[in-house]
Amino acid sequence: MKKILLMLLLPVAVSAQCSVEISKAFQNQLNKEYADEKESPLKKEDLVHFSGLDFYDINGEFCVEARLTRTPKEKPFVMPTSGTRKPLYVKYGELEFMLQGKKCNLNVYRNIELSKMEKFKNHLFLPFTDLTSGVESYGGGRYIDLEATDKDTMIIDFNQAYNPYCAYNEGYSCPIPPKENDLLVEVRAGVKKFHD
Repeated sequence: MKKILLMLLLPVAVSAQCSVEISKAFQNQLNKEYADEKESPLKKEDLVHFSGLDFYDINGEFCVEARLTRTPKEKPFVMPTSGTRKPLYVKYGELEFMLQGKKCNLNVYRNIELSKMEKFKNHLFLPFTDLTSGVESYGGGRYIDLEATDKDTMIIDFNQAYNPYCAYNEGYSCPIPPKENDLLVEVRAGVKKFHD
């Protein structure tokens, strides 16, 4: 009975964290930041004509519940970037989920330096590439921000996938998603590549 009740409640829990309103608020916030010359990664010439980022339509199928397997004995490593910066990350865990009828796996990471700050102590970094990378979405992959949890599941909302700053301005140094985070599916959700 307990198991049946849990199975019935699971879709409700996922949909509560995967609403169109939440994804729309994410898009609006991103557009607001990019339109603000103090916060925007856009070049001045692009900012002048900026009217909003190009997003895929919000799609609930791209909000999934993943099984989280923590990997507590991982050693910190330097994640390669598009520039000279050498940020230290540590693998926090492995996420396993179904997407587009395929079993998928992604590693989720914690930035060592960032995690020392109170505001970001629970912040997790999920970089990935997929079959849209370099076609409809940015070739260097996209990112999703997550929060550390004491649960053994985690919600991944690909509708909140965003481009690294270097997709808009080569002056930035951005982490390059590790090869093991290449999804062999089309993630047609989140931000598309930037058209200038």
